[in-house]
This record gives sequence, C-alpha cells and structure tokens, in this order.
Amino acid sequence: MQNAALAAVGLSTWRYQRLPVPPEMLVSTLRALEAAGFRGANVTIPHKEAALELADGASPAAREIGAANTLLFEGGQIRAENTDAPGLLDALPIDPQGMTAMVLGAGGSARAAVWALRGAGAAEVRVWNRSPERARVLAAALGAVAVPEPAPADLLVNCTPAGMGGNTLGVKWNRAMADEVMMYRCVVDFAYGRADTPLIAAARGAGLPAIDGLDLLVAQGALSFESFTGKRAPIEVMREAVRAR
Repeated sequence: MQNAALAAVGLSTWRYQRLPVPPEMLVSTLRALEAAGFRGANVTIPHKEAALELADGASPAAREIGAANTLLFEGGQIRAENTDAPGLLDALPIDPQGMTAMVLGAGGSARAAVWALRGAGAAEVRVWNRSPERARVLAAALGAVAVPEPAPADLLVNCTPAGMGGNTLGVKWNRAMADEVMMYRCVVDFAYGRADTPLIAAARGAGLPAIDGLDLLVAQGALSFESFTGKRAPIEVMREAVRAR
C-alpha cells in the first residue's frame, strides 16, 4: 500500500518495508532507524503504548490517547503521532454524535477508538476487555464506561486481534461478536486478513454497514503517508493496492 503510494507521487527512491521487532528490541531498533536512513515508522500490536513512552515528543492527540502508531525521526528525536483515531472517524459511514458505542479491547487501538468517538460526540462509549481491570483503567482515563460483557449499542468497534487472518479466539468472541451482531447498527473491525473476518462477514450477511480492517488500514495509512512525505496521499491507489493484495 505505502510503496504503491510512493510510486504514485514520484518518490522513486523511497521504500516502505516491514520490520518484525520483538518488544525487548523496540527501543534499540527505533533509536537506530534514523541513522539507517529511515524517515519514520508505523508501529502496531503490541508496540503502540510503548512507542509513545519512548518518543521525545508527541502530538496532543497521541498524548491524550496514550498510544502512538506513527513515529517521525527528526534530528535525532522521535516524534509520536496517532492516526488510528482520525482514520477511524474518516472511515465511519455514520456520524457517531449522540450514539452509543461498544469498544472491544483495551490496547492502543481501543484507546484511539474511545478517544475518537468521545471527541466526535458519542453519547456513551462502553469498553469490554477479557481483562476487566484493563478495561476499567482505559475507561477511567478516557471518560468511557467499563462493562462486564458486550451489550447492545449503536456502534460496535472490535479492537482485539480476534478474527485476524480468519481465525477466532474462542467461544466468547464468536458469540459476542458474530451471533449477536444484530445488537448493533454499524460494525467496525480493526482486525483484517485475506478474507472478511467472521465479525465482518456476519455484519454484512445481516445487511449492516460494516467497516473492515483494510478500510481502516488505508485511512490511517494515508495520514501516516502524509506525515512521512509531506505529500497528499493517493488514497484510491492505496485502496486498490490493499484490495489486490
């Protein structure tokens, strides 16, 4: 997706590449990237909260969310941004103002989703996580409500890796997010794979508006691209590259 975008805007000497990094190597790897010629990096599970902590500076949104998915390297300094939050709002087919939302998960993507929905005027944002304490901590920090189990709402946002690559994470996940999908008016799934996740397949099968992880990947990736390059992102080129892949 990013390489297709770089080619489309004429940055033929730029390249975007994947760097698998275990948590214990995150700090040393990121501190070495600028000297190796990198302009920036995207970070994903499980690094989003740690990325913010090691940054030398951060955007107000990243600070308030408590997680970063985009890092820029500038003169030996690392600046953190979060494009997950605005990317989610850009991808939503409905206006969340006045609505209730159910967010599943308590990691970096969940923090971004809660912050974005609260800022967009959602009447109430509920958070469920397999670890109730993590849900309570997130809710207290961002003005949401921790709940003991998924419950009916206008909008469902899955921020767990359940369904990634077409796999599920157990009976609770299947029942809460697939069989009971009709509890919601619109469904968003941050997870993605080569085919629709079970959640997205269930939502589309029920005729509900559904935003999958690839839609979100393009939305947040376009914002990251613009931060890295200073050029307008060719969104359709990026979307076509993702879908073709």
